[in-house]
Amino acid sequence: MTATDPGQVPARPAPIPLDPSIAPPGTRNFRDAGGIPADQWHADQNGETLVPTHCCFCGVQCGMYLRVDAGGKVFGVEPRNHDINRMRLCPKGLNAYQQVNHPDRLTAPLMRRSREDTFQEVSWDEALDFTVSEIRRIQGAHGNDAFGLLGGASLYSEKTYLVGKFGRVALGTRHVDYNGRLCMVSAAGANKLSFGIDRAANPFSDILLTDCLLIAGSNVGECFPVMTQYLWGARDRGASLIVVDPRETAVARTADVHVALKPGTDSAFFNAVLHVIVAEGLTDETYLAAHTTGWQQVKETVRDYPPERAAGICGVPAEQIVQVARMFGGAAKAMAFHARGVEHHSQGVENCLSIINMCVATGNLGRPGAGYGTITGQGNGQGGREHGQKADLLPGGRSITNPEHRRQICEIWGIDESELPPAGTSMMEMVWQMQRHEIRGLIGICNNPFVSLPNYGAVKQGYDALEFHAQFDFFLSETATNAHVVFPVTVWAEDEGVMANTEARVVKHNKAQEPPAGVRTDTWVMCELARRLGAGDKFDFAGSREVFEELRVASAGTVNDYYGITYERLEETGGIMWPCPSTEHPGTPRLFEGGRTYHPDGKIHMQVVEWHAPMDPYTEEYPLSLTTGRTVAHFLSGNQTRRLGGLVEQTPRPWVEVHPSHGYRTGDPVRVVTRRGSEVFPALVTEAIRPDTVFIPYHWPVPTAANALTIDALDPRSKIPEYKVCAARIEPAEKIDEVPAPPTAPGHQAYPAAQVSRTDPLPPTSSQGRGTAERS
Repeated sequence: MTATDPGQVPARPAPIPLDPSIAPPGTRNFRDAGGIPADQWHADQNGETLVPTHCCFCGVQCGMYLRVDAGGKVFGVEPRNHDINRMRLCPKGLNAYQQVNHPDRLTAPLMRRSREDTFQEVSWDEALDFTVSEIRRIQGAHGNDAFGLLGGASLYSEKTYLVGKFGRVALGTRHVDYNGRLCMVSAAGANKLSFGIDRAANPFSDILLTDCLLIAGSNVGECFPVMTQYLWGARDRGASLIVVDPRETAVARTADVHVALKPGTDSAFFNAVLHVIVAEGLTDETYLAAHTTGWQQVKETVRDYPPERAAGICGVPAEQIVQVARMFGGAAKAMAFHARGVEHHSQGVENCLSIINMCVATGNLGRPGAGYGTITGQGNGQGGREHGQKADLLPGGRSITNPEHRRQICEIWGIDESELPPAGTSMMEMVWQMQRHEIRGLIGICNNPFVSLPNYGAVKQGYDALEFHAQFDFFLSETATNAHVVFPVTVWAEDEGVMANTEARVVKHNKAQEPPAGVRTDTWVMCELARRLGAGDKFDFAGSREVFEELRVASAGTVNDYYGITYERLEETGGIMWPCPSTEHPGTPRLFEGGRTYHPDGKIHMQVVEWHAPMDPYTEEYPLSLTTGRTVAHFLSGNQTRRLGGLVEQTPRPWVEVHPSHGYRTGDPVRVVTRRGSEVFPALVTEAIRPDTVFIPYHWPVPTAANALTIDALDPRSKIPEYKVCAARIEPAEKIDEVPAPPTAPGHQAYPAAQVSRTDPLPPTSSQGRGTAERS
């Protein structure tokens, strides 16, 4: 062929060198480190391998490939055509790999004997010995329950299983809980009360089959971006969309009905919707008679919530309540999903129950396109609460107060029943116990309460009162800076394990590279501490695989049955939804088919719900509602995402969304004041929020921490904090509070590529919905 032959394959153009003066932020750093952009979906370096795994961030758990060079180093990412995400990744997923070899990584234990001292890098033996001596000193003087353990829902399920076992067997303490207490427990409580099982009822694929989709308290487009493909798929085949949220989020802007209700009024709204459904004969009485208990009491209760009454409580038109009832109740197949906007309340369990009641009353459960679910926040938000790191639960979702459940676990663990502690207290209650010196020592694993817990002043006071505090982490978090010992542990790509996503689909994460010298897995650290505490025979695990085999046995026969799930099956299938009682069982994608639940009688136990006002009262001094949430570029406490240049550039700082009626311009310094304190943020002026409500994203520490302002009131059943509503006021200020750089180990400076945009005083260039102001 000649060069002009039309059949000739054109030669590849030579790569264009990056001009450092015009390269996108961060590009040069990672190119110099050995990475080059993905090209036409194939490996383009000699010796490169693609390791199949999943994202480390939210509960969608998108499939991805980590790109590993010939030297065994992760340097890039490609989306994976997994059933969950089908080649899609969000901004966090695209940047997640950059934390693996990040210069901020901790690579040696840090230790100090007093908080007045500075951290010093020490050997593992010195750090472990000091920790064990402090555990023995505190427990010897004050009893086993004087030491606490807090885990995390971003850990693999194998590690969450070990957290519960380590706390109760090696430490012998009742005080074991985890940061999923701040996320999913209201939904868990409602699910257990209604259905006898705690998980979403339907797979994502059922969304594509529904005729009406209701999303309550979830900013899906920013918090779970890849999940939106299912929303759009349903819309493409004609499904109607209802969004219930005080903000007009990106998804709400596209909805058939956006209910911009006042924060803290969800259960009043859904009771009123059910009132209309009953009044207009839209209930499925045949289904209710065959499959439920408690329906008559629920029906009597919602009579007291006519649309006119609820409209006054919720601040929405009564006609809109009727419209939602007719749309949802009149659909042949309807689905409802909710997230933290419904759950983060002192009535979080009731809010979830009111949505369940609406679904059950219309017969929308247990069918393709008809069902109910909660959208998990953390990567292992579902799996993280299933196997024993929650204060009141043992592996397999067993109750720690049930004598038979206790007997079963003691037999598996090889301990006497008298050795198993009773139920402990919740994460926030543990902080109050620290203040009272009831808890004097603490180990934290994969959590950052100085940013994530409400009422920062109370949290700092509690942690300062600890006589000894150790943290496991791979970056130095704000909480870890307050500790006596910090153990450097692996990131997700340096170990293997499983997570359960929003659908309760158990997926396998694979190890892509060896950890840096001096770094250990969380599993190794817990097992080594247990050995030094004299319980090594109960923690003889070489790694995740051995832990998972014990987890399978410990869950067998429970509603959270993992026994039929193996690593080999997960790699073959791409994920299995529990319960899965045998290796021949296909898993359970859809619950409640045929109307049968996991209560002994097989019925749905409908629960009466009464609305009550939020715990922080409104007054003339505090007339507004402050609510909080996430933004697309960041994740939870931000300890990971605030270090990644591309994400910091996209969203460098928090802001306060205010309605134009308050008279501010975008960028104006606005002081937000609650009964816990005040902070100054740049205004983002937008019509996409209620006039009586302000919003602040919560990924940053003090002095720009939304959770320095939120109230530490708890739901009496789930013990979840009331993050989503507290009384506030706003006022003009002179100077915007500066965003601090993320903490780093002694002798290190914050990664420069993630600091340039952090000083930008302005909010994002556009609001989440309809903006009315411009950057000036």
